Amino acid sequence: MRAMTNQLILLVATGLYCLFTSFFLKAQPALPPAMFTSNPALKTILANWQGTPLAANGRFVNQEFAFQHGLGSVLKWKWGAKPQKAEKKADKWRVEVVKDGHFLEGTADVIAWLGHSSFYVRVGGKQFLFDPVFYNASIVKRKSELPVAPERFKNIDYVLVSHAHYDHCSKSSLQLIAKNSPNVQFFSGLGMQSLLQKWTQKPTQEAGWYQQYNTDTTQVSIYFLPTRHWSNRGLSDANKRLWGAFVVQINGRTLYFGGDTGYGTHYQTAAQLFPNIDVAFVAIGAYAPRWFMAPNHQDVAEAVRGFQELNAKVMLPMHYATFDQTDEPFGEPLRELEKAKKTITAGKIEILKVGETFKMPPL
Repeated sequence: MRAMTNQLILLVATGLYCLFTSFFLKAQPALPPAMFTSNPALKTILANWQGTPLAANGRFVNQEFAFQHGLGSVLKWKWGAKPQKAEKKADKWRVEVVKDGHFLEGTADVIAWLGHSSFYVRVGGKQFLFDPVFYNASIVKRKSELPVAPERFKNIDYVLVSHAHYDHCSKSSLQLIAKNSPNVQFFSGLGMQSLLQKWTQKPTQEAGWYQQYNTDTTQVSIYFLPTRHWSNRGLSDANKRLWGAFVVQINGRTLYFGGDTGYGTHYQTAAQLFPNIDVAFVAIGAYAPRWFMAPNHQDVAEAVRGFQELNAKVMLPMHYATFDQTDEPFGEPLRELEKAKKTITAGKIEILKVGETFKMPPL
């Protein structure tokens, strides 16, 4: 009985959340935007770029394919037909978790997947965390364990947060990192600085699309690029904080972290600006049903297409296997990716277990 009650509460809460957020998103007008903005303290790297687009209501909009889902679409998704319902129920696949935490030891360059879109990266002796979420994502519970105790992440140098959604931006996780990392710096998109600085009391920078953060470029260069997504944390703040991707250049390496995104031309532009990407972290999950999710979550075929357009050497898939958010069976993204691996014409796709590492080859 208690389990049924908890499921009902979760369903109602999720429904209300979607209803309210869809109401505010419905007010977003179509492109072209009414104005543009950027962080005047940062360098813009794309020639003739006007700035990050804003709608007339002051909220951020995508460069292409404006996000327009309204109340009717949300109701249709949440309570309409579920073609994959039986298949999803029968899918018992869970990702394997490697719990030895060996990647935190030593000084070698290494990348470790922590589940969903969270990664630990060490390059040139500097430690990075990308979208670190150590716990549940609000009311959505983890389906895969964190491979190490959160307290083991110490003396982190840089934390990169792609956007404000709970499965990418975790207040408790960021506060723990700040507590255990005296010299940590936080990087995110426009509108995020006040939030992150309030939580962590640490140096924080916010950037518009195609902007370069202020860093000691003899050690590391960090850039913020577009994705095709949206952002909110509550019922009335939809698209008040910017979403995006990161490029990190350090010790001769170039890393592309794609955040959350639907497919778009931003991959091609990123490749033009950064023609020698070593590793691309690319989202492959939370894509069904396509009629609803396509504007902000790419499917596996689109993810692989984006990887090919980036001209990156290696793709590390993410945004699957940890949080059950959409209609596809839990193991479907990985099964589709295994098929897609056979079709690529350049680069390679490396599939990691949670807690498993990718060791970058020598330069």
